[in-house]
Amino acid sequence: MATIRPLLFLLWCWLLLPAVGQAQSRYPTPVEGDFSLPQFRFESGETLPALNQHYTTVGQPRKDKAGKVVNAVLIMHGTTGSGQAFLSELFANHLFGPGQLLDAAKYYLILPDAIGHGKSSKPSNGLRMQFPKYTYNDMVLANYRLLTEKLNVAHARLVMGTSMGGMETWVWGYKYPDFMDALMPLASLPVEIAGRNRMLRKMAIDLIKMDPAWQGGNYTTQPQTGLTGAISSLLFMTSSPKQMQKLAPTRELAEAALAKSQARFLGSLDANDFIYQFDASRTYNPAPHLAAIKAPLLAINSADDQVNPPELGIMETEIKKVPKGRYVLLPITDLTTGHGTHSNPSIWGEYLLEFLARTEIK
Repeated sequence: MATIRPLLFLLWCWLLLPAVGQAQSRYPTPVEGDFSLPQFRFESGETLPALNQHYTTVGQPRKDKAGKVVNAVLIMHGTTGSGQAFLSELFANHLFGPGQLLDAAKYYLILPDAIGHGKSSKPSNGLRMQFPKYTYNDMVLANYRLLTEKLNVAHARLVMGTSMGGMETWVWGYKYPDFMDALMPLASLPVEIAGRNRMLRKMAIDLIKMDPAWQGGNYTTQPQTGLTGAISSLLFMTSSPKQMQKLAPTRELAEAALAKSQARFLGSLDANDFIYQFDASRTYNPAPHLAAIKAPLLAINSADDQVNPPELGIMETEIKKVPKGRYVLLPITDLTTGHGTHSNPSIWGEYLLEFLARTEIK
């Protein structure tokens, strides 16, 4: 039992913190880059003179005799995150190393920062609440242009993502149905964001806006009260009751863990960026388009996911609309961490292994 508690702490840190530190070791050194998209037009009709799309790559592109890249894997991150999140020890060191499932000596791994996140263009760069009201569709379009126009990738071996990135994966599937060999959305549902999910997002946004210190987005210091309230929604959505109880079985430990998590979030989040990030899902709804997805699709959720609770029964219905779709619901175990299970390949890696083998083009 002595090894269980440190492991729980590692999983808990991954679940709650924007980043737990990078542990690049056995895979090639990641390379960062930027791609400027001039006069980028958003779904809202708004434009930016130049949209910066930041990205990280690991590995090198491999081309066939016709000069086409054949080994690209696109991996998209969750809300408030960035592509750098996938360079954590928990994720990269279980996937990107020699002989591992997404061995960077074999695959060309592409980790973009979504619009409004990381080092890509976002409200906090200067426009604040005048920044275009972007959506997941805008994120997918920017990534598509990054791959096709900057990285010369016309076809992907695999498109996958976690949480928000999982939802983007569904959008990729019907927006660009011939672009990939396989799709793997993790911790997501292919339906409109509604019910408790939308309520929690709306509450988080409203709590920031109700703080007088927000000043309509023109604050000089972060609106601490509003952001703290918004973080409450984020913690509830992404946490695991079982792991929280194990980590903090007393009142003192629980309050100390909460204080630490709040402090880390308050030190990294921007209020306007947060509002945009949580509201970007407002037009998301793949449900009417699922029959248009051509590539094999493997959807994986965890039974203790508070964002996508299995008792809703949504995935069981919607996956039937995907011609080559399959759904795996991971049972609750001592290792699952609620919504954050999406970033622990030691739990779902066996399914990825089988999926890659099944979708290999001979």
